[in-house]
Amino acid sequence: MKLKKGDQIIVTAGKEKGKKGKIDRIVPASNAVIVAGLNLYKRHVKRRDEKHPGGIIDIARPLPAGNIALICPRCKLPTRIGFMMVKEQKNRMCKKCKQTL
Repeated sequence: MKLKKGDQIIVTAGKEKGKKGKIDRIVPASNAVIVAGLNLYKRHVKRRDEKHPGGIIDIARPLPAGNIALICPRCKLPTRIGFMMVKEQKNRMCKKCKQTL
């Protein structure tokens, strides 16, 4: 997967289209990412003890990686990610401004 934890992204499809956020976690098995504050769903949780009270909590569900685009930190535009070799090391690069990420 070309995306990494901490990347700034924008959602390009779905109910959260147009919203921006930062990647919290990557789920490579299902080719998805979890973004804080986006794609929230309610979960009813039963009370276990005094430390874990019950109630309705918000949980961030994974977004498909195909529905998001990386925001380049240099050109500030949604972009695709490419790779280039620099000193025998594979680096990610912005497809629009050709700068390494």
